[in-house]
Amino acid sequence: MIRQSLYNTPSVSFSTPSPTAHKRHRLAPPSWGTIRCDASSVSVEKKVVGPGGLGPHTGRDPNVKKPEWLRQKAPQGERFLEIKESLSQLKLNTVCEEAQCPNIGECWNGGGDGIATATIMLLGDTCTRGCRFCAVKTSRNPSPPDPMEPENTAKAIASWGVDYIVLTSVDRDDIPDGGSGHFAQTVKALKNLKPEIMVECLTSDFRGDLKAVETLVHSGLDVFAHNIETVKRLQRIVRDPRAGYEQSLSVLKHAKHSKEGMITKTSIMLGLGETDDEVKEAMAALRAIDVDIMTFGQYLQPTPLHLTVKEYVTPEKFAFWKEYGESIGFRYVASGPLVRSSYRAGELFVKTMVREKTKNAGDS
Repeated sequence: MIRQSLYNTPSVSFSTPSPTAHKRHRLAPPSWGTIRCDASSVSVEKKVVGPGGLGPHTGRDPNVKKPEWLRQKAPQGERFLEIKESLSQLKLNTVCEEAQCPNIGECWNGGGDGIATATIMLLGDTCTRGCRFCAVKTSRNPSPPDPMEPENTAKAIASWGVDYIVLTSVDRDDIPDGGSGHFAQTVKALKNLKPEIMVECLTSDFRGDLKAVETLVHSGLDVFAHNIETVKRLQRIVRDPRAGYEQSLSVLKHAKHSKEGMITKTSIMLGLGETDDEVKEAMAALRAIDVDIMTFGQYLQPTPLHLTVKEYVTPEKFAFWKEYGESIGFRYVASGPLVRSSYRAGELFVKTMVREKTKNAGDS
């Protein structure tokens, strides 16, 4: 599914007067053949089992200590509880809970600006892929999508009076179009009820099906987001075999060229063993296909069965990647240890647009 996963898959962002939430599903100890899901890639794969029943890249590394800047208080607060109850009543899934996002308390309580943020997850809570960084539960045969979900989700979101919403999903390789039509129905229903709302979709790669990409792009969508997750060399280690670097680039490129003005966005997790040169190479490839927005966040290992953290990247290094990314042409770069692909998405989008408008006014 969408990725905010261990890296913590992004989160759908909607500024909502009345919060929402939903019941967390713990990742059941897999028979090392299913693990994780992320909006940009989800999968089920056979893993090589190492000593103690763990894969060769898993376990806990006693030499890598979690730094203070990553320590978060347990989510609490009246608004957090209100959102959680609201989401439960509406039976809406969120990446915030499914992917164990560390920002859930901040986002659901309003983040200091009074705007509650959450990521709505479509197509159920079970992914068909097994990426090795994601905490979302997986299965080869998830339950069929709820045909009423697009309409019900749109009605719920419209009732909150939000101006920006992010929709994501698990990967659904069991559906012919990968769930693209379901996404498109939800976007259309939202736009019918509230034409002015801005909608971002953080999607899977639809197995490289470019027709599926077009279906979603032409649904009224404002931002097409798909995460490449990591650098080229680490793709096979980090993501499900059905995902891939070139396939993800192809999806982002096609989304950009399918509709004039379409904003594209992607994300990379740091701390998995990538080098600076590899990160720069990936950023250059993304700029070559005109990706507009990029986010960087620290990979956090959800369980001992998932990939180990190779490095805790410092806040200063994250600041460097933000500056570097904007210097090579990204319209906006969000970069920080706890940033997730859809973290504060509405705020990010608005800041980007305001910045560009101010710059253009100054140039004229």
